[in-house]
Order: sequence, then C-alpha cells, then structure tokens
Amino acid sequence: MPWWQWLADVAGLCLLLLILYAAALLVRRRLLTRAGGTFEVSLRTRADRPGRGWVLGVGRYAGDQLQVFRLFSLRMRPLRALERHGLEVVGQREPEGMEVYSLYAGHRVVEFRAEGRPVCLAMAPEAVTGLLAWLEAAPPGRRPRAI
Repeated sequence: MPWWQWLADVAGLCLLLLILYAAALLVRRRLLTRAGGTFEVSLRTRADRPGRGWVLGVGRYAGDQLQVFRLFSLRMRPLRALERHGLEVVGQREPEGMEVYSLYAGHRVVEFRAEGRPVCLAMAPEAVTGLLAWLEAAPPGRRPRAI
C-alpha cells in the first residue's frame, strides 16, 4: 500500500476518534445537566501566577455541595466539591489582566475561603446571585456565612 493511503487511513482514524470524543462530551454534558441546577463556571486551580490556572467547567448543586466538573473531560466525578457549610464569601471582582482572556465573557470572579483555603470561581452575574442565595438558604441549625 502506498504511503499516502496509510496517511489517509491515519487521518480518517483521527477524525473518527475526534468525532467520538465530541459525542462523548455531549452525552456527558447531557447527563450532568439532566437533574438541573447547572451553570457555566470557571475554577482557579493554581494561584501562583496572576491570571493563570483557570479551568473552564460546569457547576452543579447537589444537596449541600457545589460540584465543579471540567468542561473537556470525560470523568463523571467532579474536579472539586465544595461543602456549603465550609464556604465563606470573601469578595467579588471583575476579571483582571489575562483573566479576561481565560474566562467566559461577562463572568465575575468570586473569591471564597473554603475550610481555611482560598478558592476562586468565575461565573455569570445571575449565577453569582443564585450561589449567594444557595449559601444563605442553609438548613436550620447551620450558620449562614456573611457576605
């Protein structure tokens, strides 16, 4: 078989794998959003360099947890699960510097303290309102965190 036929076979196989990956991502997104309560969110995984370390994802409320899933992953487990009773809102701000290019357009950065460690999430203003309402709607007996 000539080399160009091998090249065409490899290109076809790569295209097929790419289509299967895209289909798997769509099915995963559908399964995650099936129960409702999902929104676009970005999680900052590294804070060592300004404007870097943001991961695009999908957020979902599951009981007393806010679960953050990577957007381009096939894992059904969350990248990070934040407990409602351990979250304290530190502040909100507009994206700065390189963050503007790393995040979804129109999103705000919300800074938290989760069990003593800083956590940054970026989300749409409507999702910020929903998150703050979810935090304030803690079950009886749990102290809501100040904003």
